[in-house]
Amino acid sequence: MIVMILCRPAISERSPAHDLFEVSGLLLVLTGVFGRLWSILYIGNKKNVSLVTTGPYSVTRNPLYFFSTIAVTGAGLFYGSIALAVALCAGSCIVSYYTAKREENDLRSLFGARYGLYVETVPFFWPDFRLFKSEKEVTFSTRPLARTFRDAIFFVMLYPALELLEYLHVNELTVTLFHLP
Repeated sequence: MIVMILCRPAISERSPAHDLFEVSGLLLVLTGVFGRLWSILYIGNKKNVSLVTTGPYSVTRNPLYFFSTIAVTGAGLFYGSIALAVALCAGSCIVSYYTAKREENDLRSLFGARYGLYVETVPFFWPDFRLFKSEKEVTFSTRPLARTFRDAIFFVMLYPALELLEYLHVNELTVTLFHLP
């Protein structure tokens, strides 16, 4: 956030290209938020209790991390900087990779051969939507959904925060150290 305050996007905040970045970023943030909510409907209180392999977990083993990465990449685009979007995406991918690999060891010990088969058939991170399968009915827990919704509000609140920051930049009410491409 400090980088966003002290730097400006190289693309003028008043240009149509910046507007395109904002809209694209907002769509990615919303996709990430809704994807996380969709994922938590399936895993909820079942994490480390039962092996969930349907819904978003049928197309990627780590949908929560995937959709978080989509959301943070969108935040960088919404700011108006491809460089920031790429940096946030890369950072999220690195953190997600190492966290998921640690979790994978626990899941192997909990679910054994069933988890091994799941690993062989479902991609680690990038979804393969051809694999999608779901039940006719899904029961979910409201507590994890509410927690995920509260977490998602952070991404949604970026919109007014970055709009305020854009206003401050345009009206030269902030110090600009350099421009981000």
